[in-house]
Amino acid sequence: MTRLDLTASPVDLCAALVDVPSVSGDEGGLADAVEAALREQAPHLEVLRTGDAVLARTHLGRGDRVLLAGHLDTVPIADNLPSHRDGHLLYGCGTSDMKAGDAAFLHLAGTLPTPRHDLTFVFYDCEEVEAERNGLGRIEREHRDWLVADLAILGEPTNVGVEAGCQGTLRAEISTTGRRAHSARSWLGDNAIHNATPVLQRLAAYTARDVDIDGCVYREGLQAVRIAGGVAGNVVPDACVVTVNFRFAPDRDAAAAEKHVREVFDGFELVITDLSPGALPGLTVPAAAEFIAATGAAPSAKYGWTDVSRFAALGIPALNYGPGDPNLAHTREENVDTRQITEAVGVLRRFLS
Repeated sequence: MTRLDLTASPVDLCAALVDVPSVSGDEGGLADAVEAALREQAPHLEVLRTGDAVLARTHLGRGDRVLLAGHLDTVPIADNLPSHRDGHLLYGCGTSDMKAGDAAFLHLAGTLPTPRHDLTFVFYDCEEVEAERNGLGRIEREHRDWLVADLAILGEPTNVGVEAGCQGTLRAEISTTGRRAHSARSWLGDNAIHNATPVLQRLAAYTARDVDIDGCVYREGLQAVRIAGGVAGNVVPDACVVTVNFRFAPDRDAAAAEKHVREVFDGFELVITDLSPGALPGLTVPAAAEFIAATGAAPSAKYGWTDVSRFAALGIPALNYGPGDPNLAHTREENVDTRQITEAVGVLRRFLS
């Protein structure tokens, strides 16, 4: 088992984390290493192992509690392990998403025994796959008392800027029908793919909202992401399905997002296949405002869905903050600027100390 040194440079710690493969569903080896390091090097923390997630927390009787969360899993490896360095850049699968954030949190767990906030650290599994496998869901079901805090910081890559809240996401399938016929006698049929034209026209004419919430502007979007139809090269098709994705601002809840999409496609058969609400920025909460002040930068809206939504659903204001460029996540050339790791540790230490 790899031994992790929590007191070492957080950059070296990040490299060590990256060099332990942890593709979703195969995080056991890394979870073993994280658990062993916390038990050995952070005696001030209560440690809990649940599946391939590792949790740790202080019991200092502080007036509030801050939760620092990071997922241990990565997307499949793309010939980008082991890690290697080129100047200030550390390359490897998971460097940006999000072992750099994990390294910052683990370094603080091992080197900050008396923070001024009580702390909870959550290193969890299966974030990069379908939602029902996400380790946070299992923790919520089985260890709900560990997910209590006044502020949650999710270490997703944000180029060490605060990205507040997140968009919600909805997927729906819109079906059109027709009547099969031989393409040589097409007038005897009714082409279901052609009948999807009004769906595409509505999408092309759609005007998305920009919504300002606490100074963060969330841009909505409604897009076709897939069209399925056709039987054979000589058959007029009798069925077609257009899949659409709606990214919505967090001022809409799930019910409002579904209602809006059904109104846009009124008259068509529509089935919702995926729906996750967003999260409001929550910047007026004292702990959140204090953290933003510690960063010295103005927050921006989070485009995309992250697990801050899960914390928001639990009533915990949550922010995305971590080293790494989100545009490099999941790429073959994934890397992190090591100066961002150092900066993130410094900002978090100032806030927590």
